[in-house]
Amino acid sequence: MKQLLPLFMALAFVSVTKAQNVKSNIPYAEPASERHVLDVYAPKDAKNLPVVFWIHGGGWQAGDKTSVQGKPQAFVDKGFVFVSTNYRLLPKVEMGTIIRDVAKSLGWVHKHITEHGGDPKRIFVMGHSAGAQLAALVCTDDRYLKAEGVPFDVLRGCVPVDGDTYDVPAIIETAETRRRVHGQPQAKFGHREKFGNDPEKHKDFSAVTHVAKDKGIPPFLILYVSDHPDNSAQAQRLGSVLKDAGISAKVFGAQETNHTRINAELGTPNDPSTKALYEFVDAALKK
Repeated sequence: MKQLLPLFMALAFVSVTKAQNVKSNIPYAEPASERHVLDVYAPKDAKNLPVVFWIHGGGWQAGDKTSVQGKPQAFVDKGFVFVSTNYRLLPKVEMGTIIRDVAKSLGWVHKHITEHGGDPKRIFVMGHSAGAQLAALVCTDDRYLKAEGVPFDVLRGCVPVDGDTYDVPAIIETAETRRRVHGQPQAKFGHREKFGNDPEKHKDFSAVTHVAKDKGIPPFLILYVSDHPDNSAQAQRLGSVLKDAGISAKVFGAQETNHTRINAELGTPNDPSTKALYEFVDAALKK
């Protein structure tokens, strides 16, 4: 029986992957660079299904759309179309270009996801780490999506996962103060430099700067690792700003996990963050 287990597991894996249609490396810009591509995962015979638009992390310097672990299958099983996008990276481009790449990718989804069985009027924007900052920003600063013809009213929710840069000036001050008081050298390419080494840019690239009433900002679920002080503070900060503006926001701190695991385990059974996520999307789709 033990000898048969690997075969059973392999067969189970095949049956799972056959349950979804995957289209990889679809260009979303013209002319497209090698990073201007996205992947679409959809149930077979998908039609008019809600969409998850996923933005990978990696410090804006690394990462790839294929690092999605079990999330595509988890959402396909729930009746979603799942999209994972790439974008150009630091230091080859600057932060504003990265944000515009993400917006352009979402613009492609809004225009073309019907062809893949998705509903362009029911999109959830999600991302981990650097992707959390990008998700939160494009869902609060409407200039980026407006430029791509995407109105806020098609966004049914935003789920940033364990980001630390919803308030860029705050994280810069926190990190640099910590290093200074402990006699440590400052980072050579930290948040200050990544976000343009300009206080006005730091503020402008912060989601909290752009939160305001009556903009049509979608509901937020902010997931974070509860025992990480910086990410906890940033999550609470964004949640408070959203709530003060009358925008629905839930802040959920995951326990006994870390920055990598909260992302890797999203979509797995018995994961508390996944439970909060499913409750959030189910509630948003009922409205």
